Amino acid sequence: MAEPNHVTIIGGGISGLACAYRLQQLGLPFTLIEAEDRVGGLVGTVEQDGFLFDSGPQSFQGTDVLLNLVRELGIEDKLQRADPKASRFVLLHGHLREIPMSPKALLTSSLLGTGSRLKLISEALRKTRPPDGDESVASFVRRKFGHEILEYLVSPFVSGVYAGDPEELSLRAAFPTLDEWERKYGSVLRGAMKSRPADRTGPPPLCSFEKGMGTLTQALAKNLGENVRVQTRAVALRSPDPTGRARFDIRMTQERREESLLSNVLVLATPAYAAAALLDPLSSSLAHALSGIAYAPVAVIATGYHRQQIGNPLNGFGFLVPRREKLRTLGTVWNSSLFAGRAREGMVALTSFAGGASDTGIVAKTEDEIAQIVQDENARVLQISGPPVASSAWRYPRALPQYNLGHGHIVEQIREGTREIPGLFFSGNYLEGPSLGKCVEQGFQTAEAVQKHFGASG
Repeated sequence: MAEPNHVTIIGGGISGLACAYRLQQLGLPFTLIEAEDRVGGLVGTVEQDGFLFDSGPQSFQGTDVLLNLVRELGIEDKLQRADPKASRFVLLHGHLREIPMSPKALLTSSLLGTGSRLKLISEALRKTRPPDGDESVASFVRRKFGHEILEYLVSPFVSGVYAGDPEELSLRAAFPTLDEWERKYGSVLRGAMKSRPADRTGPPPLCSFEKGMGTLTQALAKNLGENVRVQTRAVALRSPDPTGRARFDIRMTQERREESLLSNVLVLATPAYAAAALLDPLSSSLAHALSGIAYAPVAVIATGYHRQQIGNPLNGFGFLVPRREKLRTLGTVWNSSLFAGRAREGMVALTSFAGGASDTGIVAKTEDEIAQIVQDENARVLQISGPPVASSAWRYPRALPQYNLGHGHIVEQIREGTREIPGLFFSGNYLEGPSLGKCVEQGFQTAEAVQKHFGASG
């Protein structure tokens, strides 16, 4: 029998964990079920031969919400902050070039041609009006700054953050602030200057933990205790419960046993495609909207080397690869240059990403094949001799949701659909943004919306 205010969360990634954590703070009883044998989703850490490898995100921006969560969980002493001045590089004609990190440096850098620099300078002096409809990131950048900036700065960044295709990615959905600045001020640069905080604080620090990113999800799971059930797969939903005791009847399997869980509130914190499959019997229109969200594949390849094997000094964050360089590697992070403890003395740890919306076929290869491709490409770029000391690879056929053209309309359809099914909520990286901070904030907001639902329903 369901408790009066019982909440069931399906999905134990960072969004589901954050939602459960906030529900616990609000004093609302819940059960979180996760199909895998651990929580965390793509967030995970493994130790191998003296190296510390993260299987998904390599770091996170230390926003106020995230840093406060870290303090509440009692893991602040394990937090690591990267050097905010760590150089970023882009591959240009086969050679690494440092990316200018300030407007002044960008205008004087030889990375860009004279025409591109003039477009940057004049953008603040011109007033433009965006098109009425949804506009792609590529169209926006070409219109405002030109093709060169799109190819060598924006496209690699989009691949690194969204694993996306800038020709398909919606500016309004993926980078709403840029869209707002142009609409309000007629200029992105003017908007940035006028919106800059009075205290002129810099961007949030780039963070991780001494024992890797898995520290955060493990701490959340420990805090939630027995309310988390792993290796428990939701296989079907019924609504309402035939006995009238609860709104939702959730059919689950655990160790080949089937059981039912009754709940008055259901939070779907799975990927959109998994939520669509569960919801189809309840609302085909809502399931159809969720199915409209595309996902890009990503492969993560972690490698460890003797320091003397690598000719490049590895001073900085790492490098991004524009598609026109014809490599399958999207970018490589120099983990041991950013955070201590990633490799033993005299060793270095690197993590590369491949695939994305522009190279969906790579995940059809085996993990060993993908690792070999990326290692060979890194060897040419970083002057690496010999094979790695240690290597691990992970394939994610549907890793990241794509905020493509029309994404805002899909999200609105999802929100309208939930109004027709009282007690149904969503939490996930396809709603407000894919970053760890956005997922945590959105998970908290979902929990608070659940509390308001209970208040409104008495």
